[in-house]
Amino acid sequence: MVQQVLINEDDYYVPDANQLITENDTLDNFATSKQKRLLIGSLYSSLQNQTFLAEANVGIYYTDLQPPIVPDVFLSLDVQVPQNWWEKQNRCYMVWRFGKPPEVVLEIVSNKEGDELGKKLKIYEHIRASYYIVYDPNQQLSEKILHVYELRGTRYFETSETWLEQVGLGITLWEGKFEDRQDTWLRWCYQDGNVLSTGDERAEQERQRAEQAEQRTQLLAERLRAMDVDPDTL
Repeated sequence: MVQQVLINEDDYYVPDANQLITENDTLDNFATSKQKRLLIGSLYSSLQNQTFLAEANVGIYYTDLQPPIVPDVFLSLDVQVPQNWWEKQNRCYMVWRFGKPPEVVLEIVSNKEGDELGKKLKIYEHIRASYYIVYDPNQQLSEKILHVYELRGTRYFETSETWLEQVGLGITLWEGKFEDRQDTWLRWCYQDGNVLSTGDERAEQERQRAEQAEQRTQLLAERLRAMDVDPDTL
């Protein structure tokens, strides 16, 4: 067995964590990375009969005069990644190749440097993404945890509505456990409020249904035996 040697902080210079870059436009922290997996994974687990493209940290090119913008998460309906995704022109989301912008772009606020309610909002408005969502779990930008903007004409208007009519999905804050981490998570939901399940949640739901079916079968067998009927002969 390999014995793990713990680092003694007395033997090392320990920098001030507040002076370190723990996240930026290309660097994730633990929380945002896990949140993105939840949002993307639940879409692909639950919407298997729909055609869409959802990704995290993939660049969106909207003009040849500007660098791409890289949302934390985007959702684009009725499009697919080209077959040869290793070709340079197929490696990211080029609006002119897909023929439209994503319907939903989402930013998760990690610090006050991203300008999610300023520059990024203006870019997504220019791209004409139908919905722009800013999730600010630590309330770094304002007292609101969730900002939802809907495109009306050519302008974004903030709304309190969390049902995204044009994509047939909603968003909700959900208390629970994901990948063994209990926390408050941003999740997609149906109109009735039920969240889209992850692959693990779907597997657990199937296990519970099978267990309940087995219990019903056993109960029925016991009742038949109580009536002197052998269930194995039926």
